[in-house]
Amino acid sequence: MRFQVLLLAVLALLGWTNLASAQEQAWVQVEAQPSLIEAEIRAGDFAAQFPNVAGFQIAEGWYAIVLGPYTPEAAAGALSDLKRSGAIPRDSFITDGATHRLQFWPVGGQAVAEATPTAEAEVAADIPDETMQQAKQSEAALSGDDRKALQQAMAWYGFYEAAIDGSFGAGTRNSMAAWQGANGFEATGVLTTAQRAALLGNYQADLAEFGFETVTEAEAGIEITLPMALLQFDHYEPPFVHYSEKNRSGLRVILISQPGDQDNLSALYDTLQTLEVVPAEGERRRDESSFTINAQSKDVQSYAYATAKNGMIKGFLVVWNPADAERMSRILPALKSSFQPIGNKALDPGLVPMDEATRTGLLAGLEVKLPKLSRSGFYVDAKGSVVTTLEAVAQCGRVTLDHDTEATVLAQDVASGLAILTPKTPLAPQVFASFQSAPARLGAEVAVAGYSYEDKLPAPVLTFGTLEEEKGLNGEAGLSRLAAPVLPGDAGGPVLDQTGAVLGMLLPPSPKGAKLLPDGVAFAAQAGVIGKAMTAAGLLPTLAPAADIASPDALNAVGTGMTVLVSCWE
Repeated sequence: MRFQVLLLAVLALLGWTNLASAQEQAWVQVEAQPSLIEAEIRAGDFAAQFPNVAGFQIAEGWYAIVLGPYTPEAAAGALSDLKRSGAIPRDSFITDGATHRLQFWPVGGQAVAEATPTAEAEVAADIPDETMQQAKQSEAALSGDDRKALQQAMAWYGFYEAAIDGSFGAGTRNSMAAWQGANGFEATGVLTTAQRAALLGNYQADLAEFGFETVTEAEAGIEITLPMALLQFDHYEPPFVHYSEKNRSGLRVILISQPGDQDNLSALYDTLQTLEVVPAEGERRRDESSFTINAQSKDVQSYAYATAKNGMIKGFLVVWNPADAERMSRILPALKSSFQPIGNKALDPGLVPMDEATRTGLLAGLEVKLPKLSRSGFYVDAKGSVVTTLEAVAQCGRVTLDHDTEATVLAQDVASGLAILTPKTPLAPQVFASFQSAPARLGAEVAVAGYSYEDKLPAPVLTFGTLEEEKGLNGEAGLSRLAAPVLPGDAGGPVLDQTGAVLGMLLPPSPKGAKLLPDGVAFAAQAGVIGKAMTAAGLLPTLAPAADIASPDALNAVGTGMTVLVSCWE
């Protein structure tokens, strides 16, 4: 409250709060309510913040809460400054008071000393309300450009979605009626002269507030309208053009321009998913030639669009604070409708496909979205079910397979330390586990397939070792002791014999507080334990047939083919 009062005081020094004469009054309407009781309550709320609150009946059953009176020039300045500061709703607008009827606030008094009923009557006489016939007559005198401007203004406020063609058909009439109803006017579908002036005046005030400019990036081959009062050009980092926030607006825009085809478009889509500013929640749409991402979390919201055409990829990414939803509801449509590829040029023609340097360019000034931890897992059936370590799914907001596919936890076995996952979208792995049922030979060579360095490498690797014992150090059944130089990221990966059959699943290193084991000592849950857990979860394990020793290439293909990166996210 102190801020609003102080702001009004500052505005008074600037001349914005001078009382208007009877001949040239203007008001800032901040709200309209459908009942007198609600209107009085809200007027009282605003009066606790502002010294110049008034309330008037404006139509049958509607009551307006306004600030003023001002001169028209002062009203425009007050509207802009108060909206920019967040002191009044962003859909507030200027009215000349022509629709004001019986005053209900302040209760038992006048809004301000000089705003007497006589002055109001004089204004009403000077600018009378238009009848429906008069409104139609004044509308008929509008030029084609005037009509398009009204459609554009209604589209800006979300009331009109059709073509800006100047034709006032049923769609335009419905939009006008919706705008009238939302602003406390009778919903006739025909705007009066005063209503048209209010609609266009507020639209122009918004344009001035956001500083919209048509930006042509000739080198990138992109044209788009941007709110340059909230943005400033930052730098080129081909194939991206970065615009950073201005005046702590919290708004960022990245234009995207690169040569490429559908494969490059898919790579771009995947890269955007790794950004902190592109939350996992929200709508995604992708087809062969374009994609859109509308992502939101409690802390950040973003919208991305890109299209591939004529060997070039063009698009943009917008990032903002969800608290600015109302403001972005007016800015984002302008970006969407104005964006267009131009010419036959893209930034850095040699940059195909998207490589690590490109990825680094995109991430400049942005944080990469990282999982809490990543471990290994492996496919155990043709439907893409995955066995992994419990460690990989503990206290996770969500779990993904190879970053792209979300998974649910089908079953957990605390005793054996394994978890079974099912993908949320269908998968058809080329390789899945066949489990060895014959007794393993001690001293035999084994291979562990896993993401040793978590998600730092793009593919799993094989680590070789030997099978030392078919029980734990204290004689525990269901465990195999290995001698292999494995790393934490390998946990959950399959342990293979020389034929490519799965002997077990690698378990994590000893937990904190337990006795430290010598380097190279590891343990695995045996195939029989995995089979029992799968059967209990309703899955059927596949047994490996007798086979000869596999070649190194064949063993690598089997091991890495069935192994999957399992990531745990907040």
